Amino acid sequence: MIRFILLQNRQGKTRLAKYYVPLEDSEKHKVEYEVHRLVVNRDPKFTNFVEFRTHKVIYRRYAGLFFSMCVDITDNELAYLECIHLFVEILDHFFSNVCELDLVFNFHKVCMLCLHCVSQFTTMLRLLVVLCCCITYVFICSRRE
Repeated sequence: MIRFILLQNRQGKTRLAKYYVPLEDSEKHKVEYEVHRLVVNRDPKFTNFVEFRTHKVIYRRYAGLFFSMCVDITDNELAYLECIHLFVEILDHFFSNVCELDLVFNFHKVCMLCLHCVSQFTTMLRLLVVLCCCITYVFICSRRE
């Protein structure tokens, strides 16, 4: 489950924050600061997954922006990396080569696109789970014969 999505620049200014769990404003600012410190100081040769409290932060840097998602510790990191990439591709297509100023001056459009992307991704994950269950069932049935 996605806990929150953050879009931050290299200086730590949050350009978009979408929380899917209730947090106080002071806790939100603390989380944004901690996540920024965590990802900006991380060596690029390491993976884009890092443990954060009792969850996992999956992040990706595009130009001067960090796209970060906090998810459950058991969730698939590569699927969420793909979701981040999909979101960036959608932004890039929508804004014709997106930049930080597009996020600042078209905040409502970016929020709408973020909600749409997350809902599409959630639907895709559900379909993948059903597909995996079907494949497992077929495999088990074929082994019995």
